[in-house]
Amino acid sequence: MTDEAEKFVFPRGRYYGEFTPENVVFNANLQEFAQRVSFICNLETSGKLTPEEAYDAVKELWHVLKTSKRQLKIGEPKSHDRPDLPETD
Repeated sequence: MTDEAEKFVFPRGRYYGEFTPENVVFNANLQEFAQRVSFICNLETSGKLTPEEAYDAVKELWHVLKTSKRQLKIGEPKSHDRPDLPETD
């Protein structure tokens, strides 16, 4: 697929959240997930996919997104965000 065709099929919105490389990458992954889920829904609605096929496809995409979140450590406390642990005697 050419770059222009890919931009047309998979448009990207601008990211307005807290800028970190991990957040920007995850946002791109999330946008791709949403776009692909939309395609799957349309294929199922038009009868090109069965409900079971659509479910399985969305489930697979969800696992890919979840893995991306885990690898990017999205939602995990950063070392500087952790409260100090109480000192033990």
